[in-house]
Amino acid sequence: MQSQWVTQWPQRALIVGCGDVGTRIARRLHHAGVKVTGIVRREGAAAALEAEGVAAEVRDLDTAPDSPLPPADWVFWCAPPPREGVEDRRLRRWLPALAGRRVVYGSTTAVYGDCGGRWIDEDEPTQPLHDRGRRRLDAEQALQAAGIETVILRIPGIYGPGRWPLARLQAGTPVIREDQSPPSNRIHAEDLADVAILAARRGATGRVYHVGDGQPTTMSDYFLRCAAHFGLPPPPQVDFETARKTFSPAQWSFIEGARRLRVDRAREELGFVPAYPDLAAGLSGSG
Repeated sequence: MQSQWVTQWPQRALIVGCGDVGTRIARRLHHAGVKVTGIVRREGAAAALEAEGVAAEVRDLDTAPDSPLPPADWVFWCAPPPREGVEDRRLRRWLPALAGRRVVYGSTTAVYGDCGGRWIDEDEPTQPLHDRGRRRLDAEQALQAAGIETVILRIPGIYGPGRWPLARLQAGTPVIREDQSPPSNRIHAEDLADVAILAARRGATGRVYHVGDGQPTTMSDYFLRCAAHFGLPPPPQVDFETARKTFSPAQWSFIEGARRLRVDRAREELGFVPAYPDLAAGLSGSG
């Protein structure tokens, strides 16, 4: 499928849930001369955005809209779903407000469930194992059913400055033995901001894109290499069965469901070339 590449920047863009990645997107758009508004939940976050030259609005996305969303040609939906249930009631509440706009939706690779460690592309059937993935899949389907012009990014683990697992390493939280750890995919936060904008400019409506760096290793490898890079003790390692019994459900949900992501579509259709093509490059650029 050939994407229709947009050569001009929009006049206005909106980032819903403008946290870490959203702020990185906002900086790029602001630098390009786009008028950007970020929606956040706290006054402190709004002040931080405004210090970057980005307009901010404080809203509770879980209440009925009492005023329209700010005008925007592009919308980047970075707000997570609610913590419970199998539907993204938060996004569904705002579907009417998204009509007539081009939306880039940040989903998750958890929508696939367990793929046995296989390499998969975007045509892999979706069979989420947990409600976390079901909520994201519900949001994807709701956007498409509403006829909203949407480009979907299925995102693996995000890493980079401000996201390193330093507290977990300092606490000595164990990881699965490296030889038993399932594959794990990741993308640097700066690369994610870049590809989100590429998706808005070049993504085909209704298209799904994997946005990993294409170089999966394992979650244990990630923690061990981070520990070495930042001069911290390596985390203790436990076998797979011990981890299954002792890790919290939230921790386990990020481990269960092994897969390796093919990223050819994003490279070929969006022209995405990661600045951090693997974990070694991401760590070396961290200072």
